Amino acid sequence: MKGYLKREDDFETRRKHLENLSDEELNNRFWELTEEAVKPLLELARTHTSPSVERSVLLRMGFSSIEAKPLVEMAIDREVISKGVGHLVYKAAKENGISVREAGLEMLDGKLWDNLKFQ
Repeated sequence: MKGYLKREDDFETRRKHLENLSDEELNNRFWELTEEAVKPLLELARTHTSPSVERSVLLRMGFSSIEAKPLVEMAIDREVISKGVGHLVYKAAKENGISVREAGLEMLDGKLWDNLKFQ
């Protein structure tokens, strides 16, 4: 077959370090490597967000898309979107002893934002 690279079969060489492991040890090694590969993705998800993700969270909290969009925009304007807009609404509700819905609606009116406490 002209034009195709032939890969050398080096499976036996590459598996040498695994050949004496039991099935349980192989299983544990698989999950260790999987965790190592996924860890950076989890960290990115924990530390990064986007307006669409934040709107989606608010929709699942019971807000309409018409309410979610300006809440996210208000968080962006205040440079607190990284805190998570749903989290901010929840915190405002908890700190003020009101429902999540009430807190979100008050925040839409420009209230409660300045009183939020961040750790």
